[in-house]
Amino acid sequence: MARRPCYNRNQIFLFMPLKPFAPNYGADKKIFLLKPRGFCAGVVRAIDVVKIALDLYRPPVYVRKEIVHNKHVVDELQGAGAVFVEELDEVPVGARAIFSAHGVSPSVRRQAKERSLHVIDATCPLVTKVHLEAVRFARDGYTVVLIGHKDHDEVIGTLGEVPESSFLVETVDDVNLLELPDPSRVRYLTQTTLSLDETREIVNRLKERFPLIQGPPAQDICYATENRQMAVKAVSEFCDLLLVVGSQNSSNSKRLVEVGDNFGVRSYLVNDRSDVNPSWLEGVKNVAVTAGASAPEHLVAELIEFLRERGFNELEEIELVDEDVRFSLPSELMISIQ
Repeated sequence: MARRPCYNRNQIFLFMPLKPFAPNYGADKKIFLLKPRGFCAGVVRAIDVVKIALDLYRPPVYVRKEIVHNKHVVDELQGAGAVFVEELDEVPVGARAIFSAHGVSPSVRRQAKERSLHVIDATCPLVTKVHLEAVRFARDGYTVVLIGHKDHDEVIGTLGEVPESSFLVETVDDVNLLELPDPSRVRYLTQTTLSLDETREIVNRLKERFPLIQGPPAQDICYATENRQMAVKAVSEFCDLLLVVGSQNSSNSKRLVEVGDNFGVRSYLVNDRSDVNPSWLEGVKNVAVTAGASAPEHLVAELIEFLRERGFNELEEIELVDEDVRFSLPSELMISIQ
């Protein structure tokens, strides 16, 4: 029988204030290990979806795109029998297919129906929220401006909801060039994994150009993205170096590096300990370590061991936010489990 994680129902959550933080300095070189880090609720849910599907239905189970943006996670699931494909035409007719945490456009859903696929939708509920907002805004006669990165799977799926009513902007310069059919009826949405600071600048420019523009009732940047970025900011003045564990195609991981750089800390994204250049550690007294929302904790532990081997003998875990968010499993799996 497949293991059944205990999930709460999808929930709306408040962003918690950061806890007070004062570093404890010692004689040894030190690691500040940030918490929260690593897997968010959407990633845990998506990975569990694949594992439970493999237990219930046996391999092969097909997954469209990377279930989450982390090579180690994908390799592990592939070893367990998951078959990762780029598009659904690679999936045999009538087979079982899983949509990744990043969501898909209606055209992908139509293709799945045409191929008689048994679909399990692992889209993060926070991404689904953005999709529903786009549909609602367009239905109410608004033009939708989506802030995000054009080649990211999440953005491709969101734009696909209402392509005739959507405009994508990535930078303030894009906003300056934006020409909309009716500037008085505009709404904006954002990719869930963006930099808070960069997004704020873009939103401010949108409001300057289109004074009547409004966003969603609650921000689209997800709680995990915000919490991890705020933690980096909180420790930046105490660190000489920031190491972020995450894959190169992980948007939220790359944003953590940008936040560190913007706050004056030399920052690097590493897939695992093998990516660390020992020269980065020269002259470093204090190093902060965190992980993107799709990076497994064992990679963090291995990085900590790597640093200990190089004289970073003191470790302090800094928990700046209590994070306890869980999502329910997709209905397709719940029916099979019950």
